[in-house]
Amino acid sequence: MIDVQNLSKYFGDTPALQEISFNIQPGEVVGVLGPAGAGKTTLLRILTTYLPPSRGTARIAGFDICTHSLEVRRRIGYLPADAALDPAMTVGEYLAFMAALRRLPNRRQRVAEILAQFELGRHTQTRIAGLSAGDHRRLALAQAVLHSPEVLLLDEPTAGLSPTQLTGFHSLLAQTLQGRTVLLSTANLSDVERFCRRVLILHKGQIMAEDTPAGLNARLQGEERIRLHTLNAPANALEVLQSLPDVQWVYPVSPNIFDIECTTDTACRPVLAQLVVEQGWGLLELRPLESSLEEFFIELTTAQRP
Repeated sequence: MIDVQNLSKYFGDTPALQEISFNIQPGEVVGVLGPAGAGKTTLLRILTTYLPPSRGTARIAGFDICTHSLEVRRRIGYLPADAALDPAMTVGEYLAFMAALRRLPNRRQRVAEILAQFELGRHTQTRIAGLSAGDHRRLALAQAVLHSPEVLLLDEPTAGLSPTQLTGFHSLLAQTLQGRTVLLSTANLSDVERFCRRVLILHKGQIMAEDTPAGLNARLQGEERIRLHTLNAPANALEVLQSLPDVQWVYPVSPNIFDIECTTDTACRPVLAQLVVEQGWGLLELRPLESSLEEFFIELTTAQRP
């Protein structure tokens, strides 16, 4: 349904996307996860035909985004990160206007259905400028599905919402995604784990990893992570720990606390305990650390590892 091959985008000499490729099957919800500046919004703007790529190709529902852009636009719904809705219009006027632009049949009926589905009926005569952040986001999502698109492209759908507003919006978003092919761009890890079957981790315009959320977590479980807390570690403790067999890396949390990654097929903790005791460092704590998708994301998008 969405097929991207070797897509690149340059602004002058600055690369925003570099040779990225991925495929999304019909009915699949895929997340693009990355920090600010990773290229997420640029990717969505290219797929919506708002921006041309510098190189590469992309097809949506079989149509090339460059040569058949109107066919692509008919089949997609787009929720921008900062949806600019006319503040002077009422909610009802705005949806009627969008229905007319889309040349929908039975426009009044469709607008009434959307108002009910998105719980905006009480705001039909409310000007958009007077909406809360939560209702503004509901309206932005409503316009994206007004024409019943096959594909949804969502840019930071939950950004700016309070915890109270998120509760209802999460339920609404889950219902909206059902049966559709979706690319969801976000920096929010909980959105990925809640909604997405698969996740692409994007950093500096490149895909750093691609898997299911469970699969990315499973990669972390292939390593044993240990927190070592000593009473009086020597100045060369980092070098000593890094020299141990089967220790892959050591991160100094403080002069006496170290996070250590070992291969899982070794008895790393007994070796560490023996070293600390024999060297007289004073063993205060030695325990396994739990791994999460958040840790995987941080490791891929920062230079934390030595």
